[in-house]
Amino acid sequence: MIMPDHLHALITLGERLLLGQTIQRLKAKTSATLRTNGVAWQRDFFDHRLRGNEDVRPVFLYVYLNPYRKNLCSRSERWPWFHCCEDDWAWFKTNLDADLPPPEWLAL
Repeated sequence: MIMPDHLHALITLGERLLLGQTIQRLKAKTSATLRTNGVAWQRDFFDHRLRGNEDVRPVFLYVYLNPYRKNLCSRSERWPWFHCCEDDWAWFKTNLDADLPPPEWLAL
């Protein structure tokens, strides 16, 4: 989820890279493009690690609703910078009305 001033990413780490290394690679690959648009990464990053059998749904919902809560788009629009793999979207969108959040979710 790309927001005007930050990024949300739900990722599963493999065996080779630690989270810090993964973020470092992301920033390295995108920094030049961002700089041409007058944007730069902050030095650090903030994470929320899901542990063991912790449910991903509340985190996914928080990320998904972020642009709606910030009034960056209306309930009748889909945020254009939300990207999700097909399998995860199929799992999540069963809760949605026409791929948009139900009004009661926006009151959370």
